[in-house]
Amino acid sequence: MSLSDQETPRTGLSPRQARRLRIAAASVLLVAMAVVLVLRLASRTSVLVVGVYGLAMILCGVVIELSRNGRTRLGTWLLGTGLLAALAADWLLLP
Repeated sequence: MSLSDQETPRTGLSPRQARRLRIAAASVLLVAMAVVLVLRLASRTSVLVVGVYGLAMILCGVVIELSRNGRTRLGTWLLGTGLLAALAADWLLLP
């Protein structure tokens, strides 16, 4: 019996599929952050609004680049925590 016969079938995404999924998710979130930034600037003009959402957009770009280089887990954690921090900053800091 060879090793391939003893291995259980692998479930889940392949690394390539995971990278593509993270890139797509970060791209969608990047566009969403841009839309929210425009809407926020229409309602109130503030440098803090630009800072919070600008940093969130930069974070999405960093996650896209990390995913392209095979760092999908790091990118996922960074995207999740960064976007939660941006939403918390929006809720706590912005008038």
